[in-house]
Amino acid sequence: MKKAFTLIELLVVIAIIAILAAILFPVFAQAKAAAKKTAGISNQKQIGAALQIYMGDYDDTFPRNDDCELNSSLNPQNNGQAAGTDPSPWCNGSNGYPYRMNHYSWQKWVLPYSKNVQLFEHPGRSKVAANTFSCPGGTWAQCGQIMGGFAINLALTGALNTWGRTPTSAGYTRNSWLGGNQTALPDVSRAMMLFEFTNVDINFSPVVVDAINNPIPNQIVYPMAIREFWAANFKRTDAACNPLPEDNAARTFGGVIITGYADSSAKAVPINQWLAFTPTAAQYGVTVDANAKCGISSGTYRPGVTPNLAINFPFWALQG
Repeated sequence: MKKAFTLIELLVVIAIIAILAAILFPVFAQAKAAAKKTAGISNQKQIGAALQIYMGDYDDTFPRNDDCELNSSLNPQNNGQAAGTDPSPWCNGSNGYPYRMNHYSWQKWVLPYSKNVQLFEHPGRSKVAANTFSCPGGTWAQCGQIMGGFAINLALTGALNTWGRTPTSAGYTRNSWLGGNQTALPDVSRAMMLFEFTNVDINFSPVVVDAINNPIPNQIVYPMAIREFWAANFKRTDAACNPLPEDNAARTFGGVIITGYADSSAKAVPINQWLAFTPTAAQYGVTVDANAKCGISSGTYRPGVTPNLAINFPFWALQG
């Protein structure tokens, strides 16, 4: 007589397999997320190291260039498109901005030292493919910009807006209130330089520009050190804010923000701790309107006052 599994025995085996799968699959998912978090920390450390090498070549000054260079797109598919040797139509918006070298493509500032475009991509998210006003063909596809990955603290570096503009143009230079060099930082090991950011329009920390400096060519910029702003970005707590696309939602690896510091170190910082390192709008002496609270896309915030710099928040290089 042949022996065979009964229906009950078969169902028991299937149930055991299902239970084991339910136990193991979350473990595998957590292991995968942990590996990507480790890769993200490693990427930021390498970017930080590239910044250090750059500063070694440029007298301790952070990069902040604005230029137009032929075939310089981070997306190689954009290179080789320009007829002749004039790259300007690919820098002034006529064909997007794939050859522009400014704070929207800040990765180009240190690319000669890192030699690897993938280093700037977030290991846990795909590059943003959004069609924006300035890049109707897609931020990556047309403009070669890496959005939704890592962002740089523009208030520390400053930024130039010089290409194709006269020296008297408003905002021709946007100088860091600290001067744009590492020596001026009160505590290099605690000053945030890089972080993961899911904004689809900008890949840098916005800067605060006061109304007094707004019209003049040489502006002073301050950090966007406003807790309410970052809480809205990281936690999406305000119902009035439009949610980000699903692929770029404000999710993190286990509630942490991968953060790089000015000394090239990097680690995963819990969101609540990241926010605790940031002053409130009241402490910073600025107001927060609905636009800023939901996450501005222009990269600048003009509250109409100079922020209170006499407070101790070394994460933002503020030390009263």
